[in-house]
Amino acid sequence: MAAPRPTGAAPRAAAARVLDAVLHRGRSLKAELSTALPALPDARDRALAEAICFAALRGLARYDAALAAWLAKPLGRRDADLRALLIVGFAQLDPMRLPAHAAVAATVEAARALGRHHQAGLVNALLRRALRDGLPEGDARIAWPAWLRTRIEADWGEDADAVFVESAREPPLWLRVNPRQVTRDAYRARLAEAGIDAEIDDMLPDALRLPESIAVAALPGFADGAVSVQDAAAQRVADAFALTSGARVLDACAAPGGKTAHLLERDASLRMTALDVDARRLDRVRDTLARLQLGADAQLLAADAAAPDAWWDGAPFDAVLIDAPCSATGIVRRQPDVLLHRRESDLAALLALQARLLDALWPTLASGGVLVYTTCSVLAAENAAQVDAFLARTTDAHAEALPETFGRQAGAGRQRLPGERGHDGFFYARLRKR
Repeated sequence: MAAPRPTGAAPRAAAARVLDAVLHRGRSLKAELSTALPALPDARDRALAEAICFAALRGLARYDAALAAWLAKPLGRRDADLRALLIVGFAQLDPMRLPAHAAVAATVEAARALGRHHQAGLVNALLRRALRDGLPEGDARIAWPAWLRTRIEADWGEDADAVFVESAREPPLWLRVNPRQVTRDAYRARLAEAGIDAEIDDMLPDALRLPESIAVAALPGFADGAVSVQDAAAQRVADAFALTSGARVLDACAAPGGKTAHLLERDASLRMTALDVDARRLDRVRDTLARLQLGADAQLLAADAAAPDAWWDGAPFDAVLIDAPCSATGIVRRQPDVLLHRRESDLAALLALQARLLDALWPTLASGGVLVYTTCSVLAAENAAQVDAFLARTTDAHAEALPETFGRQAGAGRQRLPGERGHDGFFYARLRKR
């Protein structure tokens, strides 16, 4: 009788196919996962494949260094899926530290599932060498394109290395408790009953921190809107406002809806308009608000925020949030394929769009109103320099100081670097209209 086939080949093969598309065909990790994961019927396999992909991309520089050192000649274009599978194997051994025998056996079997029968022995040998010799430490900077690495080093000097290192680490899972439904302490008790440990950060009134990621389906009350997943840095955006009851608020780049929802969770009286240029992305806002039972509390508009003549009714807003499209360099640990897809030419377009949003939306703000400008970037050009330039050309705008809890001083705003207090990289500025 033939020996039983090792289990777990399917999620490894799926992860290799996703990585092949991301690494070699310029595809988006999120888009590839959205197609690949539903094809795996077991939720545990879906979770494993997703975790492998993220770990593989975060450690890509190390794994490529191992391949360069251990292979007699580099893999060619025809071996793109083999390279992806080997990276899948390395990621399971370090940092995921899955049981070694099972990980190696299942990855070797995945090689056969990918049609690489004749190279299954090579996969086995390289993974066993990784177990025996360990993987090279690597240099976290190598993962960053040279042009982007140079900018970060210029912006952050001696702190640049921390940006590179923290961006290669797995982030904690942050939850935002919905105070309309449950207190934070009560929800923490529900987590404990489910065997899930959670930590409180006194700086964040609605947040709980989980040391390890878990599937949202395992979170008590998630489907009913008791809790959301949102990084601590993004939760701080709501704290940058000082809204009065009944204030008219615009979230100008609202998708996927987390910041709109957070403001409404805190104050049901807000007259909220959630705007996004992409109608399909606005559907995600609608779904988010529906899950949180906030669907009736916001007006949703699909429109270009930078062209208010097409959608604004002329009634001024008391507060405006511009969570601006940006390079996403502060959230590389959550979107590691950013480093593969971002081009230097992208930055000029993003800078122009950010400036256009600031200029176009400022007239929609009431006298005495506040505009909060945020990005998930660590580039000074998108943050401190962008706001300083706006203030220089806008005579009725002045910056209001944010407390040190928002991060280090950066021009007229505050900057949080990746990993500080467990947060993503994020920039905040609060501007008041005279």
